[in-house]
Amino acid sequence: MAQKKEISAKLKAALDFGPLLVFFVAFFLFKDHPVELWGQSYGGFVLATAVFVPVLVASMAALWLLTGHLAAMQIATLVLVVVFGGLSIWFNDPRFFKMKPTLIYMLFAGLLGFGLWRRKPWLQLVMDGAIPMQPAGWTILTKRLVVFFLFLAVANEVIWRNFSDTVWVNFKTFGLTILLMGFFAAQAPLFSRYGVEGDKDEK
Repeated sequence: MAQKKEISAKLKAALDFGPLLVFFVAFFLFKDHPVELWGQSYGGFVLATAVFVPVLVASMAALWLLTGHLAAMQIATLVLVVVFGGLSIWFNDPRFFKMKPTLIYMLFAGLLGFGLWRRKPWLQLVMDGAIPMQPAGWTILTKRLVVFFLFLAVANEVIWRNFSDTVWVNFKTFGLTILLMGFFAAQAPLFSRYGVEGDKDEK
């Protein structure tokens, strides 16, 4: 198995969040300028999706080439983006792509919940073992993430079904990112209490 290589935090952030920012910019560039192709009119959302999908594929390919590794969450996200983004482009229907966050969060919640039932620490695989914690900490974090992912799935459904494309794009680009960052920031006491390094220091 190839050894994972480290890259700079700035480069990793650019590869992780760059495609999403490209989608955001493309949407607002094309929002009021639909394009006629093969007898159909493609609006800003579908055009932005058509830009986003290959950019994300290129970004993940670059990340894999540079590090020799992709996390399970990244692979699952990539597959769903290609499938549902492709459906939105093929059928000229934004709804497929808008459903993608709902499905991926439900998938993660289901897998983590199944892991809890089996008493398997699958969260360590999903998070790529980035946080050194005791088993009890992983169990608590997993339970919280299951609830949080279900909340995100419901929030995405409510927003895409009841609000405009512009509202959803802002929610997808900034809202979900802020919520995810806020969730993990709120877990600081958990990481401090169950962190392996802290546990060793106490001993």
